[in-house]
Amino acid sequence: MLNDLLSAHKGAFKDYTELRAQVNTNKRVTFLSGNMVQNTQNSSGGVSARVYRGGTYGFASGAEYSEESIRNILAAATENASFMDRQVKKGLPPLPKGQSGKFEPKIKPDKDVGQNIMIDFAKALDALILDKYKNLSSRTIMADSLDIEKLLVMSDGADSHFFQPRSTIYVGMTAENDEGVPIELRHGFSALGFFDALYTDPTKLTPELDTLYEQLMQKREGVYSNAGLRKIILHPDLAGMLAHEAVGHTVEADIVLGGSVAADNLNKRVASELITMVDFAHTALGKPCPLPVYVDDEGTIAEDALLIENGILKGYMHSRESAQHFGVKPQGNARAFTFSDEPLIRMRNTAILPGKSKQEDMIASVDDGYYIVKTGNGQADTTGEFTFSVTLGYEIKKGKLGKAIRETNISGTAFEMLKTVDMVSDDMNWECSGFCGKKQAMTCGMGGPAIRCDLSIGGR
Repeated sequence: MLNDLLSAHKGAFKDYTELRAQVNTNKRVTFLSGNMVQNTQNSSGGVSARVYRGGTYGFASGAEYSEESIRNILAAATENASFMDRQVKKGLPPLPKGQSGKFEPKIKPDKDVGQNIMIDFAKALDALILDKYKNLSSRTIMADSLDIEKLLVMSDGADSHFFQPRSTIYVGMTAENDEGVPIELRHGFSALGFFDALYTDPTKLTPELDTLYEQLMQKREGVYSNAGLRKIILHPDLAGMLAHEAVGHTVEADIVLGGSVAADNLNKRVASELITMVDFAHTALGKPCPLPVYVDDEGTIAEDALLIENGILKGYMHSRESAQHFGVKPQGNARAFTFSDEPLIRMRNTAILPGKSKQEDMIASVDDGYYIVKTGNGQADTTGEFTFSVTLGYEIKKGKLGKAIRETNISGTAFEMLKTVDMVSDDMNWECSGFCGKKQAMTCGMGGPAIRCDLSIGGR
């Protein structure tokens, strides 16, 4: 647990200043077909300072967390800000003051889960898979925990103590098809909390593992999809990734200022009226978000950011600086992943809101199309054009699910595709096992319902 060595240095603040101490601790254990192939633990930490003057920032960081190091880093950041101000000469006014307060973490950083607990669970889970699921050529179990702790002291705004433990299990199953080609599927279990509290009994994961195995056996018999523009139903997990990758990044204010497709679409229709999309801070639909943020790394108290409302683009995600530029209130989207990273505008828990349709009715409504269930990765650019790989999908024939399809991809342009959405399911899934890779890694949540739309799908 970090001791507060920062507050005593507030008297040295001359301008808008952020002083942050941070420690990231990551533990990982991986088993491949019963053999442990990875057993790692690493921790990185230190202190950083960022100072704003006249429209530019000065930044400095160091790995030593001590009184002398804090003084030196603070002095260096202040001098860097002064130098940049003299060189750039933007002459902008000070940043608007934030709401003051002191915020403590909801989960206390008061325990250290031993590596042996993760090893024992991974072993037991591997043994369960070996015994229960036949015809597998290999299996992979990865147990991972990432604890992020931060202390933030501000010249204004909210001082905070942030602690976020994320614990994840990744399961991969591989089988060969009749041609001897390896066919693989993966599933991630991830949630906020300590590993030993979330994962106590491997048998509790069997419903999801049963589904994963059944899907793998179906994928072994997969057929090629017919390429072209098709009627597609995206599983909630894919709708969440779409919200993040294809839409979310285009409405981050720094990307908007760089010329993203969202720059000229504020208060215009970018989706069907069935689509409402929000970047939630810490609570969504009356329940805690997967990875809640209460105060960002600029000391801004986090609030929900409404991005799309009934198809109309309503706003962007901001830092204090971009909010001042656009004349709006910042809502807590400035985040840094390690102590040596400067805060960037980042998503927190981005989701499309549920609608009123049932997934079974959505499938029954499609005469000839596809139900896309899992994706391996996705990428999008500032125009909103995206491509997602498809690792699991099914034909829809006359309103019923047909055969699984072989791996392919789907592609489109986000704002054009969202305009074709004509059904949105009334359920919602959250996913938080991955990382966002905008210049620096970042943990985040993404979620959504199933949506019916028109998309291009690849074929043979």
